Amino acid sequence: MITHTLRLIADAMQDKKAENVVSLDLREMEGAITDWFVVCEGSNTTQVGAIADNVLKVLREQEGIRPLRTQGEGNNFWIIQDYGNILVHIFLKEYRDFYRLEDLWADVPRKQYKVRSASQKNKNNGGQE
Repeated sequence: MITHTLRLIADAMQDKKAENVVSLDLREMEGAITDWFVVCEGSNTTQVGAIADNVLKVLREQEGIRPLRTQGEGNNFWIIQDYGNILVHIFLKEYRDFYRLEDLWADVPRKQYKVRSASQKNKNNGGQE
């Protein structure tokens, strides 16, 4: 189930042309605040906002879930959506480069997501890769 949700998030990001979509598996990290990070970047604040809006929409419509809290929508430099066991980080590229969030978690398993066609999304209805 979690793989399906991670893939839905990645697809929602990439539908709005997000770049460098990665999930980080934090489940084995002692003291981690969540189980998963999903991280991406946009090239401008309008795109960052559109990516965030699409993730919210897709998860609400397809999974019936809403974030527990969100932060950063006011400036669209770094938007965080908290889904409990998944934290979504949508960065403006310069902010991602500056904060280097993935470097803080360099030792955890990660997955890079490739853009999928509509037929691939439909074929894998369960989102399993």
